[in-house]
Amino acid sequence: MDTTTNTQTAVWPCLAFDDARAMIEFLTTAFGFTEIAVYAREDDPSVVEHGELRWPAGGGIMFGSTARDDSPFATRPAGVASLYLVTDDPDALHARATAAGATIIRGLRDEDYGSRGFTAADPEGNFWSFGTYRGE
Repeated sequence: MDTTTNTQTAVWPCLAFDDARAMIEFLTTAFGFTEIAVYAREDDPSVVEHGELRWPAGGGIMFGSTARDDSPFATRPAGVASLYLVTDDPDALHARATAAGATIIRGLRDEDYGSRGFTAADPEGNFWSFGTYRGE
């Protein structure tokens, strides 16, 4: 089966957040994600059972609150992910992220393989790399 022309997102990084509500605000403000879905507990809306944020260039992430239950998914620690996202304008995104208070851990730079980008850490310690490289 040839899936190379499939336009649907087939890979969804899944993250665990200690404060999912604060991370929604940070990721939409600093990086430009769009909130698509947030399913919280009825008796405690601070606990996110499942959430989705979309990336403007396509794809997105799924996430949930840490410690929401005793499953292997909910007991993972927050802040251990490292993600790479494609952007056509890393300079503008760098300015946006910096203005929103993101911690820049690798500044804007041009790579030997032709990409331009940077890396920022979110408030929970995840690394978000942004660049123009779209893969081979």
